[in-house]
Amino acid sequence: MSVQKKEKVHILGKKLVIKDLIDYQEGAVVSRTLIDKQVGTVTIFSFDEGQGLSEHAAPYDAMVQVLDGEVEIAIDKKPFQLKEGDMIVLPASIPHAVRALTRFKMMLIMIRSEDKKPELVKEHH
Repeated sequence: MSVQKKEKVHILGKKLVIKDLIDYQEGAVVSRTLIDKQVGTVTIFSFDEGQGLSEHAAPYDAMVQVLDGEVEIAIDKKPFQLKEGDMIVLPASIPHAVRALTRFKMMLIMIRSEDKKPELVKEHH
């Protein structure tokens, strides 16, 4: 499996359909960086069915938004199945892995911060 990076897209001030900004490639994972700043990045990915990213950790919290298809994301070996419209936050420094159950696309938002404590959203009833 190889991760193929696409060149940057000019997105400022344009109405776009996020999942249309990246195509699937047979047997591959493709990424395209939309925003790359010192404080964080926004990257979209497409994974062919069965492709994935082996277990790894990042020093910052990251939010994954599934744009198309279905994926299994394991956080500290606990599996979560997500589909289009679902999102999950990957905690900083905790190992995680990604495996495409079908072809799928995701947006990864990483905010770089020294704060290592994840914030929890309080539910309002």
